[in-house]
Amino acid sequence: MRLPSVRTLLDFVKFEHTLFSLPLLLAGAFLGAGGVPSVEVIAWVLVAGTGARTLAMALNRILDRQLDARNPRTAGRELPSGKMTVTQAWIVAAAGLGLFYAAVLQLPSLCLTLSPLPLAVFVVYPLLKRFTPLAHFGVGAALAFGPIGAYIAVTNAFLPFGSVHLLALFTFLWVSGFDVIYATLDEESDRKEGVHSLPATMGRPAALRVAAAVHVAAFLTLTWLTLRHLSTPPAWALLAAIGALLFLEHRQVQRVDLAFFKINAALGFVVLALVWTGLPG
Repeated sequence: MRLPSVRTLLDFVKFEHTLFSLPLLLAGAFLGAGGVPSVEVIAWVLVAGTGARTLAMALNRILDRQLDARNPRTAGRELPSGKMTVTQAWIVAAAGLGLFYAAVLQLPSLCLTLSPLPLAVFVVYPLLKRFTPLAHFGVGAALAFGPIGAYIAVTNAFLPFGSVHLLALFTFLWVSGFDVIYATLDEESDRKEGVHSLPATMGRPAALRVAAAVHVAAFLTLTWLTLRHLSTPPAWALLAAIGALLFLEHRQVQRVDLAFFKINAALGFVVLALVWTGLPG
């Protein structure tokens, strides 16, 4: 069996999309530590996040491989094109799961206790598009576990509603909104295949209005977090920058690569900077 190239493996798991999740993981760890956590904790949190994301993307690609094969935009992906076999994809998924648990076992016991929850979401959310146009919020839920997991990795506690929960709510809304924007690329194909994305169900203009409303709610959530827990002059300046980036994202929805990937990759790191500069330590 011919082994896939490193480039093929990185493309398969969309390694560059870690730019969305990595800064939110770190932000959750910073909130847990009230500043910068130890290098050891940061390292294991990043390993766990990488493993979880690898597993989630591999499962997504495996479950969607037949839909991808019938969509002209995605037919060139690794499984439909034959660059990888399904067996190889399952090996990647298993490797991601192993990496995730190798890290979780180095972290506080509560991380292990709660670890099945994000794994269940990873299995369920790729299937949601077959049943409901709210599937975009499944993607948001999957990434929202990141900052909460990183917070628990530092504190070994899941406290009543507080700063990390606001950060997770922001993540949920932010990711769900930009997934709607991304789905506009497949409006016609999704409608033909009976995939229940918001663009296919409501039409592109209405779906983009929903995405904009969700992003307004995300910005208000981040404003609440800043006001309650991170109220410093640099944090308020960075909050304004995040508002500007969200506004720019919706001004550039015709250029999905710019709106979806480049702006959101930058936005995640600005959120991390906001948390860092807003903490007292």
